[in-house]
Amino acid sequence: MGVTLVFPGQGSQYVGMGSTFKDDPAFGLFARADQALGFSLTQLCLEGPEDKLKLTEFTQPAIVTHSVAMFEMLRPKLGAAGVSIDRVLGHSVGEYSALVAAGALTLEDAVKAVNLRGKSMQEAVPVGQGKMIAILKISQDWVEKACVAGSNANEKAMPANFNDPKQIVISGHAAACDRAVAWLAENCSEKHGAIPLNVSAPFHSSLMQPAAEVMAKHLATLAFKATHTAYVANVDAKEYAADTDANGIRQRLVDQVCGSVRWTQSIESLPKTTKFIEVGPGKVLAGLIKRIQPEAAILSLDTAGAFDKLPEFLA
Repeated sequence: MGVTLVFPGQGSQYVGMGSTFKDDPAFGLFARADQALGFSLTQLCLEGPEDKLKLTEFTQPAIVTHSVAMFEMLRPKLGAAGVSIDRVLGHSVGEYSALVAAGALTLEDAVKAVNLRGKSMQEAVPVGQGKMIAILKISQDWVEKACVAGSNANEKAMPANFNDPKQIVISGHAAACDRAVAWLAENCSEKHGAIPLNVSAPFHSSLMQPAAEVMAKHLATLAFKATHTAYVANVDAKEYAADTDANGIRQRLVDQVCGSVRWTQSIESLPKTTKFIEVGPGKVLAGLIKRIQPEAAILSLDTAGAFDKLPEFLA
């Protein structure tokens, strides 16, 4: 029997993350991250302040470190139970956690990369120029039409996150996103919602091109390895087998900066019998997966008693 490991992205962070396993040897990975980054990520995760932890440049390495540490706690338990890892996938920055778990990146390279990723994404667009809006309760087709209607030659709106079948986040120029929402109000008779997100930049949109260029240069300096586990990429929702070429992995991470997170499509592509384990802070992905595949079996490790429930879940 095998399991699929899923790794969360930005928004799952919280002050105190990691405190429940401070006495586990895997917590030593936080010290490794501190050394790689040159500041105390450990203190920020455990004590905050929250407003600093929410800053993209700190959020991203915090989530990756917590997720990889939790993976190191999980791995021997899977081995002892004779359970294999069928594949890994992560939501946005969670793809870096997944690739560490798959052997393509070291923790140190991953946290330095996502720290830079966070900085460059934040700096790519002046504050107020971009926007992200969650569109709720209507189909992908309607959202895509709205983005086309709201865009023009100079201002673009586009789907950024396909989170579940009825939750799609659009991103891009603020005016274009607002026009897309207005177009839906005028043309879509289905009841729906539009909620502006409290984010600092229009992530996963073409406005992130400066950040993509920064990441392309940085990722070219890293010694990626071929994966030892299959992984599903955000940008195309395709599963890449073990021993996937390192150059392909690198390019998909670059493309991901401006590309859509195709989470719904990724989960829909997997067998209905897939058993998921959410590895990292929070349980956001469990909720999304249940809305995509209601019959899915999933265990979020960052919940009370989760490791005690693991044997029964794996049985």
